[in-house]
Amino acid sequence: MSTNIPSFNHLKVSVPKEFVYHVELNRSDKLNAINKAMFMEITSCFDALGQSEDCRVIVLSGSGKIFCAGIDLIDFSQKSLPSIAQVEDPARKAKLLSELIKLYQESMSSLEICNKPVLAAIHGACIGAGVDLVTSADIRHCTKDAYFSVKEADVGLAADIGSLQRLPKVLGSDSLARELCFTCRKFPAQEALNSGLVSKVYEDKEKMIDGVISMAEEISKKSPVAIQTTKASLVYSRDHSVQEGLNHIALLNQLMLQSEDLVTAATGQMMKDKNVIFSKL
Repeated sequence: MSTNIPSFNHLKVSVPKEFVYHVELNRSDKLNAINKAMFMEITSCFDALGQSEDCRVIVLSGSGKIFCAGIDLIDFSQKSLPSIAQVEDPARKAKLLSELIKLYQESMSSLEICNKPVLAAIHGACIGAGVDLVTSADIRHCTKDAYFSVKEADVGLAADIGSLQRLPKVLGSDSLARELCFTCRKFPAQEALNSGLVSKVYEDKEKMIDGVISMAEEISKKSPVAIQTTKASLVYSRDHSVQEGLNHIALLNQLMLQSEDLVTAATGQMMKDKNVIFSKL
């Protein structure tokens, strides 16, 4: 098992199974509210794991009582706003705000950009930036006590780091997405399951983590070439026409079908070997 585990102040990274990395939001004393340093660490973490040949699947969860309370507004008001407030010119203020917003956007998008599947395991509250984060993941499971809330409008903001762009596509219902974003209401686990925001609900956090890690382990045993190419095609196809998606996967598979993984998998099936081992990518 790999010992090459990145170290962060606000994230806890472990390797519960070979090729499976578990990333925990680790500000439980602040209900995992995301401050600027944590935004930057999320980007660094998923960039690093995306490049690591020892990582094939990532599980994301939150430590403590809840998954995520959203953006740390106290940190934002004390550390980011004062320097912006000192600038009087609107154009220059706008430039500083734009840089900050893009930094936060890149952090949330890092899960989607990462070429490894990201499985989000959500318990308790998932609020504001927490929704931005999990809608960028590939698979979402939650506990029965979990709820989601696009909270930004309640604090005088329009969500600007992913929820307004990804949530309608994840739900497949523009009406429901708008309802959630306009009302900021709680969206409980069962409704999230029925709408497709999550694909499984567990009795408690312990069972959820075990279940999600088990699924991650199953995925990790498949061809890393096949899994990473599949994610790339799914993400691309979501935002393009069917024909553009077909052209994209044809281009990718011109290369990927030449991989040794195809021969390894085919040989394993002919030999009825359920324990085919694929080399690192």
